[in-house]
Amino acid sequence: MSYSYYTSQAAPPEASETSSSNLNLRHYWNIVLQRRWLVIATFVSVFVLCLVYLFKAPRIYSASARLQIDRESAASLNLNEVVMSMTDQDYLQTQYRNLLSRSLLEIVIKREKINEDPRYRDNPDVARALAQDIRITPIRLSRLVDVVVEHPNASKAAGIANALVDEFIEQNLVQKQKRTMDMLFFLRSQANGLEVDVAKAEEDIQNYRAQVKFVSLDSSYNIVAEALSQSQAQYAMAKAQAQTTQTTVEELDRHTQAGKPLETFPKIAADGKVNSLQLQLSGQENELAGMLKRYKDKHPAVIQARSKIEETHRSVQGAAQQVAEILRSEARLAKASEQILAANVKEWEDQQMEWNKAKMQYDVLMRKAQSSKALFDTVLAKMKEIELVQRDKGNNIRVVDYAYPATMPVKPRVLLTLFLGAFGGLGLAIGLAFFVNFLDDSIKSQDDVESYLHLPFLGYIPNIKTNSVVESGLQAHLHPQSNAAESFRTVRAAIALGAKAEKMRVFTVTSTIPSEGKSLVASNLAVVVAQTGLRTVLVDADLRRPSLHKAFQLHSPTGLSAYLTEQTNRVDDVIQTTEVTNLDVACCGQIPSQPSELLGSQRMVQFMQELSKRYDRVILDCPPVSAVSDPLILSAMADAVVFVTKFNKVRRDHARRTIQRIQDAGIHICGVVLNDIDFEGRDSYYYSYTYYQNRYYSSYHRERAESRRQAPVETTGSTPAPHA
Repeated sequence: MSYSYYTSQAAPPEASETSSSNLNLRHYWNIVLQRRWLVIATFVSVFVLCLVYLFKAPRIYSASARLQIDRESAASLNLNEVVMSMTDQDYLQTQYRNLLSRSLLEIVIKREKINEDPRYRDNPDVARALAQDIRITPIRLSRLVDVVVEHPNASKAAGIANALVDEFIEQNLVQKQKRTMDMLFFLRSQANGLEVDVAKAEEDIQNYRAQVKFVSLDSSYNIVAEALSQSQAQYAMAKAQAQTTQTTVEELDRHTQAGKPLETFPKIAADGKVNSLQLQLSGQENELAGMLKRYKDKHPAVIQARSKIEETHRSVQGAAQQVAEILRSEARLAKASEQILAANVKEWEDQQMEWNKAKMQYDVLMRKAQSSKALFDTVLAKMKEIELVQRDKGNNIRVVDYAYPATMPVKPRVLLTLFLGAFGGLGLAIGLAFFVNFLDDSIKSQDDVESYLHLPFLGYIPNIKTNSVVESGLQAHLHPQSNAAESFRTVRAAIALGAKAEKMRVFTVTSTIPSEGKSLVASNLAVVVAQTGLRTVLVDADLRRPSLHKAFQLHSPTGLSAYLTEQTNRVDDVIQTTEVTNLDVACCGQIPSQPSELLGSQRMVQFMQELSKRYDRVILDCPPVSAVSDPLILSAMADAVVFVTKFNKVRRDHARRTIQRIQDAGIHICGVVLNDIDFEGRDSYYYSYTYYQNRYYSSYHRERAESRRQAPVETTGSTPAPHA
């Protein structure tokens, strides 16, 4: 497990987020560096255009006149008076719009002869063009407004601004007087009509009073209602009296029906005569009782006393009978009185209903008359008010400051334009760089390999700055301490540490398109594998454009093509040794006419089997996959494929389709090598860390080599330690 893995596992979340942020910023910076010439060209172009604009743009001067717009002094009817006046804000906004009205602009055009102005001469709509040069700027929290006019001529700008405000004030005064006259004319016509309506309403009231023949239709003086009220009170009293007397008679009847004497009835017993006779009778009875104590029943005094008692008793009964008749008579009289008063109440109620009907119509006529009179009075009052306003010649709009010719132009704004040109050009340049980078979908990094190709990444190969085929093909042998040699050793280690590495002995090296450096990778990979002590053979299987013989400087007519065409049956005739220990090479030889058929023949299978027996590692340099079918045939005989792609050359989709062809054939790809990266030049912004790392270790190797050369040679026969 690598050191980076442990570092990423042990790092806290805050450190990971900071690292990710730094990587993103570095990535964006690298994109800008990569497209630096595009960024510089775009920035310079935009800035130059800004300079050209500043040089050619006409100088525009600004003139400002200030107005004060107060409330209307003219009286306007409020909501209760039918007409609703505008709010202050609506009024101000209306005036701002009127300042740019076409009618007002036409007057200013004629006054200032703007049709002859070169700025507007060729414009078909002079008023609209002039309005575009005028700006209305209200001053916040005040009734002040600035009228700003822009024009190439400073004096002309001031003249237009002053003419506009003067004509606006004059127009406002004329419109105000016109509105006053129109309102006064309207009110006079309304007053005439309302006067007629008031007279007619009063006449209708008088005629109606004569028609209904009521003394008064006023609610405060209603005779019918008073008489009805009195009748109802009398009727209530009579009804109560009748009910009382009737109840007394009914109780008297029940008393007599019970066999009780009349004189014992409370109402009768309370009568004075009956009561007096009752007392007299009681005295006589007491006197008789006294006599009976002294005399017998036949005594003349007793008989006379009893005779008086009987006569007095008859007198009591007669008096009681008279009182009973009186009670019955009173009941009959009370009932008759109740009936009479009920009829009287009914008659007054009928008259009250008639009065109510008359009152309703009377109220309608009164309301109509009062409404007409009130409106008439309001119109008369408003007429007086409007007449007073008409005499007032004041204006609610006045000029606070007139415009004066400016000494300095307001357009073009040099500093702002330069600022926008600089920052706008920089923003456009960076945006264009990112856009071009977005369109650039070539393979440039390990992330591209793992994210888009979904294959293991084996390593980076730097650009080998030499024109010699020998030095580039044998870089790992001729310059073992170089960055390139270290990169090839990294690829070797990545293959050896990959999955199922112990089963992979035969490798093919191929690419998507030609000129991606597959032969360079194949030859140097064979060198670094041989340097580990493994017997290695490098086969130039590109029978169309072979190149390995140039790198190893081998010129033999007998090669792989001779063996495949059965010109020779000995493998040893094809194999050639090299100056690299443990490394042999099988060159192509003469270019055959049918390379695909030869590579797919049984002879090629036999050749591969023989090499597998003799060598620990077999590496085949194959043609590009997108060019011919040869690499698919050869890769089917190998254990794995090393896929080479050139930095920033092959598009992702193209490489992905090529890899898909290989994988669809059931061929295993052990990884991808990213070739030809200029760590010190054009590509340094992508791999600065890798470059400095390789540079550090290459300096380390050089220091060790120099120390070994400077160390004295020991004669004790000790063997120097092998190089790691």
